Amino acid sequence: MSAIDNTGGAMAAHKNIDNPLWNEDLAPSTDAQRTWTATHYAALWVSMVVSVPAYMLASGLMSEGMNWWQAVLTVFLGNVVVLVPMVLVGHAGAKHGIPYPVLARAAFGVRGAQLPAILRAIVACGWFGIQTWLGGQAIYTILNVLTGNALQGNPLPGLGINAGQLVCFLLFWALHIYFIAKGTESIRWMETAAAPLLLLSSLALVWWAYANAGGFGPMLSAPSQFAEGGKKAGQFWSVFWPSLTAMVGYWATLALNIPDFTRFARSQRDQIVGQAIGLPVPMGLLSLVAVVVTSSTVVIYGEAIWDPVALTGKMGGISVVIALIALIIATITTNLAANVVSPAYDFSNLAPRRISFKVGGYITAGIGLAMFPWKILETTQGYIFTWLIGYGGLLGPIAGIMLVDYFLIRKTELNHDALFRADGEYGYANGWNLRAVIALVLGVLPNLPGFFKAAGFVGSVAPVFEVLYTYAWFVGLAISAVVYYLLMPRKA
Repeated sequence: MSAIDNTGGAMAAHKNIDNPLWNEDLAPSTDAQRTWTATHYAALWVSMVVSVPAYMLASGLMSEGMNWWQAVLTVFLGNVVVLVPMVLVGHAGAKHGIPYPVLARAAFGVRGAQLPAILRAIVACGWFGIQTWLGGQAIYTILNVLTGNALQGNPLPGLGINAGQLVCFLLFWALHIYFIAKGTESIRWMETAAAPLLLLSSLALVWWAYANAGGFGPMLSAPSQFAEGGKKAGQFWSVFWPSLTAMVGYWATLALNIPDFTRFARSQRDQIVGQAIGLPVPMGLLSLVAVVVTSSTVVIYGEAIWDPVALTGKMGGISVVIALIALIIATITTNLAANVVSPAYDFSNLAPRRISFKVGGYITAGIGLAMFPWKILETTQGYIFTWLIGYGGLLGPIAGIMLVDYFLIRKTELNHDALFRADGEYGYANGWNLRAVIALVLGVLPNLPGFFKAAGFVGSVAPVFEVLYTYAWFVGLAISAVVYYLLMPRKA
């Protein structure tokens, strides 16, 4: 059966309260809902890219020994790599109008799709918590500037942060609840409106740095520690490859759930062009802005300040408030698009009749609140080499399975009706495609020993597992893709 048109009429038979696999948020988008142009997707990416964690990526690489251009180039290359699966997976959303958890039903089964959906959702909850913490820190800094540090205090027992930080974190968390309640259209409006403001804010930050430092500071001329005579001479590639994998991992989450957005595209061209314009170049430019500004802080303040929240707190005057408001907008636009939309659909897929998009968003916010996100950001090792590479090794296999299933097994054709039927062609064995589960497990397993070592769970592992973990996303994707292709029967 060929793909059914996107008007939604083919789903009429399943628009009833008795179907546990269907709700309006998961159903194929209608023609009237397909309003997103290339400009919308470019704006979406700009608003997601300009964020505190993305700004700090280059800093993590330079702290590992790279010079400025090596760090910027690594960030750029990682985003060129991840753009490929982003556009390919996005094809399914644009063609069939379905979100990620429904697309996953084709490969994993109408019940089995809950597994990759929940794995992706848990990662998104972690990111939601991180971004919310950083936004709360911006509010905390603003209030301290305005009140003469009245919010400072001793850390609360068991939390490691003070009461002021906790209250600001909860305030910013509550702001997300407001937008979740308003739905996806409010999110699209916010992303489109914020993109030009965020670009102007980045340019203003560069101008401020240059004007106050009388140039761009010493870091742009600092040599790489990997150069001959440097502290890490000859070790460049041993740092570059895990760093590149981490940069790919940064957006590995969106590479899976991009159909949640491309399902509203007017055409394939709109999603492809919009993403190609909006992702790699802005990420590279933001890293360049971060390096330039941080280099200038060495001259202005006598130290390198990589954290933009900490930097704006030192600026003084009205510029502090303006800069931090821009940071808050940047953080909330990134968080809503990247870390609320997807898990909201994922949780909705668990019980479509009981969990709507909004309820799924509330669940995301609740889990993100409970994950103590400031703990993840305590060290570069924990942030880049454990968090980013670790979940990349988990999500890469899912991407490999879905790409093989959609392009090689099904030739981009899906039976919309069967995606919402337990007794259809995607029902497999009690709703589970065990071939996909086997491929997923085999793709994840080789990366586990390296992850356990990076996370500090074990002291040492065989060198081969450390090497595999260096390429965790690529290794997992390749193994799962090959295994799934070999296990699945070919369609005639």
